[in-house]
Amino acid sequence: MKIANRVNSLSAGLAAAVMLLFIGLMYAQPAEAVRLKDISSFSGVRDNDLVGYGLVVGLSGTGDGTNSAFTITSMINMLEKMGVQVDRSSIKPKNVAAVMVTAKMPVSARPGAPLDVTVSSIGDSKSLFGGVLLLTPLKGIDGKVYALSQGALTVGGFSASGEAASASKNVVTVARIPSGATIERSVPFDFNRQRKITINLGLSDFGTTMQVVKRINAVIGGSYASAVDASTVDLAIPEQFRGNMVPLMASLENLEIAPDTKAKVVVDEKTGTVVLGRNVRLTRVAIAHGNLQVVVAEGADVSQPGPFAPIGAETVETPETELQVQEDNNRLMLVEGATLQELVDGLNAIGATPRDLISILRTMKVAGALHAELEVI
Repeated sequence: MKIANRVNSLSAGLAAAVMLLFIGLMYAQPAEAVRLKDISSFSGVRDNDLVGYGLVVGLSGTGDGTNSAFTITSMINMLEKMGVQVDRSSIKPKNVAAVMVTAKMPVSARPGAPLDVTVSSIGDSKSLFGGVLLLTPLKGIDGKVYALSQGALTVGGFSASGEAASASKNVVTVARIPSGATIERSVPFDFNRQRKITINLGLSDFGTTMQVVKRINAVIGGSYASAVDASTVDLAIPEQFRGNMVPLMASLENLEIAPDTKAKVVVDEKTGTVVLGRNVRLTRVAIAHGNLQVVVAEGADVSQPGPFAPIGAETVETPETELQVQEDNNRLMLVEGATLQELVDGLNAIGATPRDLISILRTMKVAGALHAELEVI
């Protein structure tokens, strides 16, 4: 009886150990992993763009000039709505600027919540510093008003000028109003009523997409996720999460994924920047890279007639050209890189500058020794 109890105890302990090992493997984080929410977006979780047209007042002579006819028309319409009759010819909008007001409203925002807004001049205003935005309705793509904006502007710069000099810092025709808008209408969307969500990956790779599918199905415990294409995953909402998707989304966002991207080398010739992806490989190749420098200097000499020169001889200007050719005598070197570090060490051994490296990489690509996509921007 004691032996049987001991065997049962050992069996239970072994089963618990196997279960712990299984859980550990299932939740083990792959090397160089990133969170799923850092490389993807989820359907139903997005921002909605709002835009409106308004007037900024209180500027110190830096507003729109008389050439901005729409500013004058807007001022007349605003004043007439307030019961003030004005003469168009008497309006001088030097302290007023016409602006576009933009904001991003999250899909989960509710009436009464604040939004940050950006105010941008659309006339010939020189600066929005010190201005105040008048009440401006912000509309969505459907033409409905979702928020109202008003408040003092904050400009992250300055501009000052005189007759002979001027000084400026940053852009003074764009300003911000922190919490400058109040939501008046929410987006008609119920996030918890969804029966399926779509995960859009920020990169197009079949291996990464299948990795996402396997990780989600392993964590949820069923075949709920399926790949649609190289960058899209459809997820059917499990029954236990319907009507309460927040716990599910919190778990999905923090899943660790190791993105597997195509081997790529990006070259920016304007700045001489070269970026090598971690999957770039280089088969054994012999490289000899030498710089050829040719210097041409043009000068002039004056040839004057001798003391017994014939009558009519004139002073003549003769050109002189100085030509120098210098070429580096670099040795032939074998370079091979099975890893990114070996590749970098091999290229550094040649002593190539970033500009030289661009030519070397192009030549290796033509020779078939560089196993990566070479993109020049």
